[in-house]
Amino acid sequence: MKFFRRCLPAAVFSTALFLAPSVPLAAESTVNSLTLPTVAPESPLTFSALVQDALTHNPELRFYEAELAAARGESRFAGQLPNPEFSPQVGQKQTYDPEGNLLGEGVTWGVSVSQTFEWPGRLSLRKSIANRQVALAEAGLAQFRAALTARIQTLANDLLISSAVAEATQAIADRFLALQEIMVQRDPAGVTPLLETRILEANSITYRRRASAARKATQMAILELNQLRGQPLLAVARIVPEKFQFAEAPTLDRLISLAGTNNFELRLRRIELEQQGFRIDLAKNERYPSITVSPYYSRENADGEDRFAGVALSLPLPLWHRNRGAIETATARTAQAQTSLQLAQRQVERQVIERATAYGTRRDEMSHWRADSVERFREAAELADRHYRLGAVPISTYVEMQKQSLDALEALLETRRETMEAAQDLELVTGTPLNLISSQSEAVR
Repeated sequence: MKFFRRCLPAAVFSTALFLAPSVPLAAESTVNSLTLPTVAPESPLTFSALVQDALTHNPELRFYEAELAAARGESRFAGQLPNPEFSPQVGQKQTYDPEGNLLGEGVTWGVSVSQTFEWPGRLSLRKSIANRQVALAEAGLAQFRAALTARIQTLANDLLISSAVAEATQAIADRFLALQEIMVQRDPAGVTPLLETRILEANSITYRRRASAARKATQMAILELNQLRGQPLLAVARIVPEKFQFAEAPTLDRLISLAGTNNFELRLRRIELEQQGFRIDLAKNERYPSITVSPYYSRENADGEDRFAGVALSLPLPLWHRNRGAIETATARTAQAQTSLQLAQRQVERQVIERATAYGTRRDEMSHWRADSVERFREAAELADRHYRLGAVPISTYVEMQKQSLDALEALLETRRETMEAAQDLELVTGTPLNLISSQSEAVR
């Protein structure tokens, strides 16, 4: 994984996005239709509270933390000598002369301690490899936390948007349905009234379907959001709406420089390359043998008493096995790691340019919006509805006004969503908090 920009006019989304001042984290109509149990509502949650909740309770995050703990445990073990081996011996001894006569018998026993010493530099190389494994685990954990944060913010924003679209679409569908019922009650004669009734009925069906699709998107966002937060899937909560402002992104050169240093993928590739370099050195070091030192002491009681003490050394002779295969393998893996790093660098540069271009384009588009655009479209749709009922507006104008007001709302909200996603992607690819998005929570009403 898997979680900001230029000044967005403060009131652009104050009406549309937040038609409902707070959004349930479980669609009650959908849940009731499925007759599934729900969980008691939570207190209103801001975006930052949702992120903190996910970082505290996300189950997959525990996996990465356990992986880091395991890597640290292996690192502590990698730099240690193997335990010495203690070998006791005991037996019975009998001494005979050349004619086979027993001269004496008694107990024999001995003890020895064996300690294996690695060739100089080998333990430090293993420790270095293990430390790079810890660094990989730390980078992986940081990458997952950043991706989780971005995903939670995206889902919360999508939930607000889809809820606003669903409410606006349902309102339009209800208008068409109400007018259709009025037309039916009048029992008009002639072709024109009949066709108008069918137009109203068709639009009612169409917009109800669009409202249903928006509610479905809301429910899908709810399920994933609760899953990432480690909460019951049908948990009910409210999200505090927030107004977002989008700051101007740094220059491309600056972004590419930040990505070259902080991008998670590049950091992983560099650590792997360093680790492979140590593996080559280790494979070369392992051509030389380990030495086992064994001090011993033994005592025999038979025909008198004999005592023995000394030190034994043992080591393999590197005559046939010179570890050439391991050296060749490590060298080849290093070449692969170098190639992967080079490819990743080019890929990251391309991603930076793509994300920066997408963000700049969407932000420029938003800068041309009127602060009251959404409110004006909503008022126009209501105005068309009132005047159509009075007979002052033809049905073609009425239908087109309802359609265009909803299309404009969806376009505005979709552009906002894409801008936020582009900002989050830009922060992920650079591996740096760019502070492109600033938000201010609205009061819960």
